[in-house]
Amino acid sequence: MITFKIDGKKLTDWNSFHSEFKATLNFPDYYGENIDAWIDCVDDLTEKPTILQIENGKFLKENAPDLFNAILECGAFVNYRKT
Repeated sequence: MITFKIDGKKLTDWNSFHSEFKATLNFPDYYGENIDAWIDCVDDLTEKPTILQIENGKFLKENAPDLFNAILECGAFVNYRKT
């Protein structure tokens, strides 16, 4: 099983969201920095069981709820596509 850890305190806006995920999950250089590209890259990287651990999730939920919800919704979509 693979675990990726993202610090929710580093996700303050969409630019930091994409930068942190690109760096932590080693997205390719051509990553388009939009939510569709995020879904595709996460889907490609998760051939094996994968955990996306958001540290400081409460902070993220309170300070950037749109980013928090995007992770939940898009992560659920990736899981759906896998089943």
